[in-house]
Amino acid sequence: MKNAAIVILIGLFALAGGIALRYSMYPAPETDASPLPEFTLSDVSGKPRSIGEWKGKLLVINFWATWCPSCREEMPDLVALQQHYAAQGVQVLGIALEDKEPVEEYLNSAKINYPTLIAGDQGMALAAQMGNNAEAVPYTVVVDRAGLIRYRHLGKFSKPELGQSLDQLLK
Repeated sequence: MKNAAIVILIGLFALAGGIALRYSMYPAPETDASPLPEFTLSDVSGKPRSIGEWKGKLLVINFWATWCPSCREEMPDLVALQQHYAAQGVQVLGIALEDKEPVEEYLNSAKINYPTLIAGDQGMALAAQMGNNAEAVPYTVVVDRAGLIRYRHLGKFSKPELGQSLDQLLK
C-alpha cells in the first residue's frame, strides 16, 4: 500500500514537471501585433458564425474546454468583463475545443453572457494561428478594433491584468 502511494506521488510530480516544462518551452509569444485569422465556427445551436460578425469590436477570445479546471475558474471573470465593457464595444468570445455535446451540457449549468463557438478538432490549430504554440488551454487573446491581436496569454489570466489591457486599447 505504501509503495503504491509513493508510485502515485512520483507520477503526479512527473506530470506536473512535464506540464511546467511544456509551458516554459513554448510560452505564448509576446510579439508585435499580428492579424486575426478569418474563421467560421458553429455556435452551440449549430449556427455558423464568422469572426467578421464582430468586426470593429474589441475582442477577448478565450480558448477553453469543459475538462479544464482553470478554464472553468476564469469564466466568471469573463462574464464580469463582458458585462463591464459591453457598452464600450468589447465582445468576449469563447471557443470550446470540444464537440458540441459536452459544451452544451456544461453551458446549460453555467451562466455565460457571451457567445461560445464549437471548434472541436480544429480548435488547437486555430489557437496556434493566434500564437498558442504550447497547445494548452486556457488561452486568451485580445484583438483591437482593427483586427490585430495585441495581447496573448497562456494559462489562467489575471482579471486586473486583462482589464488593464482592455483599458489601454479603449483609450
